[in-house]
Amino acid sequence: MATPTEIASQFVNFYYQTFDTNRAALTNLYRPNSFMSWEAQEFQGVGSIVEKLNALPPNVVHKVSTTDAQPASEAIASIIVLVTGQLSIDGSPPMQFSQAFHLIPDAGSYYVFNDVFRLNFAES
Repeated sequence: MATPTEIASQFVNFYYQTFDTNRAALTNLYRPNSFMSWEAQEFQGVGSIVEKLNALPPNVVHKVSTTDAQPASEAIASIIVLVTGQLSIDGSPPMQFSQAFHLIPDAGSYYVFNDVFRLNFAES
């Protein structure tokens, strides 16, 4: 059986490659009970989340720096995943980001129950 770290690595590779090349394909990762916070804006449900993701600039490239994962529950095999990295929009200078996911098992795979995204800006 795969470890939380192995599952997180596979998920993160798929998520950011898909985000950067075919964002509409992320739809299957969310469910009606999924939540997303994007820079303090809150969204619930597949339609609302995918609408937000598709409204973001189209030419985004992510470079993941770190991925950490931990089991999130003793009752079910859910996983908390924390990602840090850089993203560039239309070739702009890279910006630091962090994103956390709570993955819930579902029919031999996982779906995103919680998704929290933040750009990380230095204090001036």
